[in-house]
Amino acid sequence: MPWDTLDGELAALPGTVSVYAGRLGRRPAYTRLPDTPHYAASTMKVAVLAALYRAAEAGEVELDAPVPVVNEFDSARPGAGRFCCAPDYDNDEAVWARVGGTAPLRWLAERMIVRSSNLATNLVLGHVGLPAVAQVWADSGARHSHTRRGIEDFAARDAGLDNQVTAADLARLLGGIARSRLASPGACAAMLDVLLAQERGEDLAAGLPPGTRIAHKNGWVRGVRHGAGVVFPDDAPPYAVVVCTSAPPDGAGGPPGEDRDARARRLVARVSALVWAARHRLGTVG
Repeated sequence: MPWDTLDGELAALPGTVSVYAGRLGRRPAYTRLPDTPHYAASTMKVAVLAALYRAAEAGEVELDAPVPVVNEFDSARPGAGRFCCAPDYDNDEAVWARVGGTAPLRWLAERMIVRSSNLATNLVLGHVGLPAVAQVWADSGARHSHTRRGIEDFAARDAGLDNQVTAADLARLLGGIARSRLASPGACAAMLDVLLAQERGEDLAAGLPPGTRIAHKNGWVRGVRHGAGVVFPDDAPPYAVVVCTSAPPDGAGGPPGEDRDARARRLVARVSALVWAARHRLGTVG
């Protein structure tokens, strides 16, 4: 794979595109701006998932015990009071249907990943706490990524408490789960099963042959589209692929009438397809 050709193509695009591609436990075969920070969007939910399973292993939470499903949370900004999630800003009606009732943490964690539910994320985060998520990032070897607030905690956001990721850190996080470095083999296998069940396949997964196993999480908000995953080919060792895009305003750098998220989805899928085509040549020794 002529990585320099890909690098030139990505450099010519508007906005910022970061990429990490390589086999687990090896130096990456290709990176582009791997340590450049991006707004995390929903990719931070992988760290919340890991924090939950680690807390369960430590006996701090019970994954199958029902917990109240509420829509009111403490802000990460001291003195800011409480905040709520907006139903029309979420992606999973199933969680909202349980408001006022209960649900197991295990189920909430699954909805947080496979449907990217914001409400489920804040419920899980409320049971594990931000320090536990910070410890996951640290233990994964992340250098520039952090989770400082819940979803839609706008008071915290306005105070500068935000969620940030890099392509390299997301690869370290997912690689730590896939290689059983962040929890016991059983807990990491359970996390992988959740990530493998991802239902949003419009970016990274769209660049792979149908039926290819990929444990992944994507994230998107206005101007941002990320895809981070571990791919398990039948004919090659597993590899990590992460694409983070932070785009300019609508109308820049694409065909008329095509919205920027559609362009970003196509870009992430294209990079994923190129890395797949090079899957037998990703084994740079590290």
